[in-house]
Amino acid sequence: MFDLAERVLDTAQWQARADAYRQRVEDFLAPRLRLIAAGDPVPKFLFSYYSLRPAQLRSWNPGFGVALAGQVALRDYRGRRGYAVHGGQVRVAAEYLRERVDTVTFIARLLRATGERQAQLNCFGLHEWAMVYRGDTLRHGHVPLRLGATETDAVVESIPLRCTHFDAFRFFTPAAAPRNAGAPSRATQIAWEQPGCLHANMDLYKWCYKLGPLIDSELLLACLELAASAREIDMRASPYDLSDYGYAPITIENAAGRAEYVRCQSEIARRAAPLRAALLDRCELLTEIAGCE
Repeated sequence: MFDLAERVLDTAQWQARADAYRQRVEDFLAPRLRLIAAGDPVPKFLFSYYSLRPAQLRSWNPGFGVALAGQVALRDYRGRRGYAVHGGQVRVAAEYLRERVDTVTFIARLLRATGERQAQLNCFGLHEWAMVYRGDTLRHGHVPLRLGATETDAVVESIPLRCTHFDAFRFFTPAAAPRNAGAPSRATQIAWEQPGCLHANMDLYKWCYKLGPLIDSELLLACLELAASAREIDMRASPYDLSDYGYAPITIENAAGRAEYVRCQSEIARRAAPLRAALLDRCELLTEIAGCE
């Protein structure tokens, strides 16, 4: 259980954590920013679909319940959104938590419902295929289809669509949407999401940054690292030919490729489970504290 009893970190303690975090961030960012500059669409997704910019990612937050002591903390954190100064220390303010409690509550409900469901491992990453099915445009226009349009459509028609994630389903072409086993919506998101879904697991990163400084940056970065791994699998299983960028396809159009996808999907789900549990733990405690304020 994560403990939100307030702790005070002196200058040496919090700066050591912040420095270690920033080094991890740079190790993560440097190779991916080079790939993005070269036109690679796989890591670009992490900073286009997801709204947190690299500069924001580099900024370390200790999370709610941790006070930072010393003049350096007052200089660096005074005036940041969500922070307040009290008794010569700076911390995420209780007022900020109260402002965000509805978001915290929603995220907790979503994470709890997702984690309690059985993982579904039979979608085979067909959401990216459904986004181009009988369509006129490609989402990654500078990358060709690996099988061509006709064969891509044939794959969609040969395997049932079982997408459970609204933010993937909403990009299906008009021809593909009725082929899905149900119609996830924003209003029914909590009833649909399940822990085998690559996108639900990628979105752990989004839920961390939606909560901003209430969540410690170390958990945020761990969820981003998971999202990067999941996105690579997502695009390797897509209909796009990414060989020019060094990605070997997961050929979900055949049985061997589908088996490979399930293995990769299962590994992402395994890695996601403790991160989801950790974020849910934090959200439940934040909700409890907000109710006591």
